[in-house]
Amino acid sequence: MNTQQYLDLENEYGAHNYKPLDVVLTKGEGVWVWDVDGKRYLDCLAAYSAVNQGHCHPAIMKTMMAQAQNLTLTSRAFRNDQLGYFYKEICELTRSHKVLPMNSGAEAVETVIKAVRKWGYQVKGIPADKAEIIVCANNFHGRTITIVGFSTDPTARTGFGPFTPGFKIIPFGDADALEAAITPNTAGFLVEPIQGEAGVIIPKAGYFKAAREICDRHNVVLILDEIQTGLGRTGRLLAEEHEGIEADLTLVGKALSGGFYPVSAVLSNKEVMDVLQPGEHGSTFGGNPLACAIARTAIRVLKEEKMIENASEMGDYFLAGLKTIQSPHIKEVRGRGLMIAMELFPETGGARPFCYKLADRGMLCKETHENTIRFAPPLVIKKEEVDWALKQIDAVMKA
Repeated sequence: MNTQQYLDLENEYGAHNYKPLDVVLTKGEGVWVWDVDGKRYLDCLAAYSAVNQGHCHPAIMKTMMAQAQNLTLTSRAFRNDQLGYFYKEICELTRSHKVLPMNSGAEAVETVIKAVRKWGYQVKGIPADKAEIIVCANNFHGRTITIVGFSTDPTARTGFGPFTPGFKIIPFGDADALEAAITPNTAGFLVEPIQGEAGVIIPKAGYFKAAREICDRHNVVLILDEIQTGLGRTGRLLAEEHEGIEADLTLVGKALSGGFYPVSAVLSNKEVMDVLQPGEHGSTFGGNPLACAIARTAIRVLKEEKMIENASEMGDYFLAGLKTIQSPHIKEVRGRGLMIAMELFPETGGARPFCYKLADRGMLCKETHENTIRFAPPLVIKKEEVDWALKQIDAVMKA
């Protein structure tokens, strides 16, 4: 079938809850993907950081195939021989004390909300049903009903109420606002190190050090959602390292499987996880042997193949190259590691037409918040591939 036939098939039988670019992909390798018509593209989205290790990484593929022939699922009614190793290896890698595995990123967020609330009641002594969690405006933590209830995006919220109570929204990057929002009932502060969906918004230096100090002083659990920023995307294993802090709870997902399988986890450096007792939380698929085997290899190749160091080096190079492009369309270029955004002036007519022009030239990007293009290729990208990408972007922005 050709591209249009695939589009017709989706439109006839699928729900219309996404609006992707009309490119139908069939193959991937490293930073490259191919469509059903045989055209090759440089992937500059990396499935929102889920394929940090590159498409179809051979070592992860080998692990997946081997484990799939042995054992894929036991549920948590029984133990399996991969879970303990996964716990140990990810805790050692991230200097965490405990880990709770789930599947999707949104499940990890829901998990941490439950755990922090219960910690607030059992440990901090917050009165029953009064616990509050502080979040930031323009956040993106997923699309479950609880999560969209504390979103400020009208598209995410409109028509889905009533929402779960217990959340307080403050401006992102404002430590004074965090201090002012805390009450004796505040259990946690949930925040992204960099707001990805909002357009790669990076707070001022010192913000997270201040947030860490404020949370410590008020006995508030600091929760960093590193589902997009973590596992090398920003040129560090975790984005928290840029300010030399440690969160009490860290959420990881996406790249935790290298794009092979839904795997997420809540990592704990504070004894929050101990409040959860058998039967209070879980998932049939969370921590299954296939997921654990894949995740173990996915995090191993990140380190062994020096992908994190490459993200730092290539990110700096990519960002510097983008900043040299002279175009009346460009308002700002910003980024950290290989998490980069180019914001366009509103009068250009939005970022989506530019994404289509880049696709015509063999480069796949995606717009966010109308006027921003994100550039976030797999962490295995090479200098010559960055150079090629810069040429395409330069040509499109000057056309």
